[in-house]
Amino acid sequence: MQNQNNNVFLLVKAAVAAVCGAFTAAFGWLGWLTAAWVLCMALDWLSGTAAACKGGCWSSAAARAGIWHKFGMILVVLATALTDAVLGMAVVNLPGLGLRFDTLLLPVVLVWYIFTELGSVAENAAALGAPVPEVLLNALAVGKQKAEK
Repeated sequence: MQNQNNNVFLLVKAAVAAVCGAFTAAFGWLGWLTAAWVLCMALDWLSGTAAACKGGCWSSAAARAGIWHKFGMILVVLATALTDAVLGMAVVNLPGLGLRFDTLLLPVVLVWYIFTELGSVAENAAALGAPVPEVLLNALAVGKQKAEK
């Protein structure tokens, strides 16, 4: 029985490594940055919902406003990706320069949104009664400021 459990664990581990490797090959570091942002949005939504329920102030109107806010963020990220694509086409096709352009704005916008979402998650955790270390709040604030500059 122990050997069979060990084989299942190895099979799951190999499958996770294969999926992560395929994702990295397809999307690279920018794909992982995007996945981190999506995860942060989900954590913010879940922690915000939990904090509102705990405080007895959950409302469907506020929940809808939060979802619209997330949708707006998705639109900004898409607009940023399109801006990078247009800049890339323009730079690559400028005659005589021979420049290569992958991305400029999208990573900065994603990092800014990640720090914003993580700050909100920390606030929600505090509203749920968890002590939030000041060093974490400071690090998130500094990260957000650095991404803005």
